[in-house]
Amino acid sequence: MPSGFITLRAIEKLPPGESLWDSGAVTGFGARRQAKRRDDHARGVSFVLKYRHLGRQRFYTIGRHGAPWTPESARKRAKELLGDVVRGIDPASVKAADAAEMTVNDFFDLYVKEYGEVHKKPSTVGEDRRNFRKHIEPVIGALKLRQVTEAEAVKIHRGRRDHPTNGNRVIALLSHIFSMAASSSFRALPKGWPNPCAEIQEYPEKARERFLSAAELARLGQAFDRAERGWEPQEVEALPTDERPARANPEDWRAIAAIRLLLFTGARRSEILGLRWDWVDMERGAARLPDSKSGAKTIPLPPPALDILAGLPRFKGNAHVLPGDKKGAAFVGISKPWQRIRKLAKLPDLRLHDLRHAYASLAVASNESLYLVGAVLGHRQSDTTQKCAHLSADPVKALADRNSARIAAMLQGAVGADVLPITDARKNKS
Repeated sequence: MPSGFITLRAIEKLPPGESLWDSGAVTGFGARRQAKRRDDHARGVSFVLKYRHLGRQRFYTIGRHGAPWTPESARKRAKELLGDVVRGIDPASVKAADAAEMTVNDFFDLYVKEYGEVHKKPSTVGEDRRNFRKHIEPVIGALKLRQVTEAEAVKIHRGRRDHPTNGNRVIALLSHIFSMAASSSFRALPKGWPNPCAEIQEYPEKARERFLSAAELARLGQAFDRAERGWEPQEVEALPTDERPARANPEDWRAIAAIRLLLFTGARRSEILGLRWDWVDMERGAARLPDSKSGAKTIPLPPPALDILAGLPRFKGNAHVLPGDKKGAAFVGISKPWQRIRKLAKLPDLRLHDLRHAYASLAVASNESLYLVGAVLGHRQSDTTQKCAHLSADPVKALADRNSARIAAMLQGAVGADVLPITDARKNKS
């Protein structure tokens, strides 16, 4: 093979498939141009180092000619590598080990594919992705797994201290990622590798319970009616400035239908927004979901819910009960209409999920069976689920009918006892 002092001019003249070995002070330093294919132009030049380690000849690719590698910078790097060889370090083995070790980003993609999509619900995988991309990736995504220390994990956790529940979920996800990385399923880290999240203390979480009284349900019912009709200009002008609606036009019919269905069924937001017509059995008054947070689930549809469904239009090419704006998609724009409706009802702290709590608390306060309530809501606590598994559909459906009738009456302003928190209702029963 030819030899000579490696310069820019010498590299330009180097033919495809040939190597040039430096005749200067760095033994084993060379430049190599890849062979030309019949359908390709001449390939680029890479700087290499040839050396011996433990009696074996080894090759190390320093990098491709061009920024940042020039003949001089590559020659300098070759000298550093030969120094490692003298100290007994094999540069090629070190480089191979580094290349094999994944970054946090790389391993998370593998974690989702090989573990999350197999063992977790799609909604949970989606939440994992959001938490990772928003809170973990910006801090440590580009780091190698071995480079992540407790300090970086603490930084991520502290960054969410104003949102303690989410902060705990984020750090729990990161902890599980590192546990799986060191597990026999992945072996991306050596067995027993210290988990950087192991010593992090979770933030205290306060259980947020919000229940609706009969008076509040009446105000909510009035807000529904007003949101459906919209406001006349003279009506808006007659209101105090701080009470004027954020929107004068009628609210989106899909949002109002979704909120009413949440109240009348006690279902989860995702279950109503993702509901499809082929899951709905109007004759038997039930919606059979093939999957939900707690697995396959049947949602009883009492008369008020059936009345809403009966009045909804169906659209060709979209199987969703509440169709989205994009072809074939489900409706997702419920948040802003809900914020306006709850403000109109003077319930600014009421969350959509609180409607599910209201459904449950009203049922229990009305002396309905806790087990039947669990069956209607699809609770997955082991003791409740086990007992509910043997219940026939009739008493479950009957409870749903009675409870939704109460809610419908309260939305119309019917006088009734305030809804009690579940804990108080249990005390009254005893």
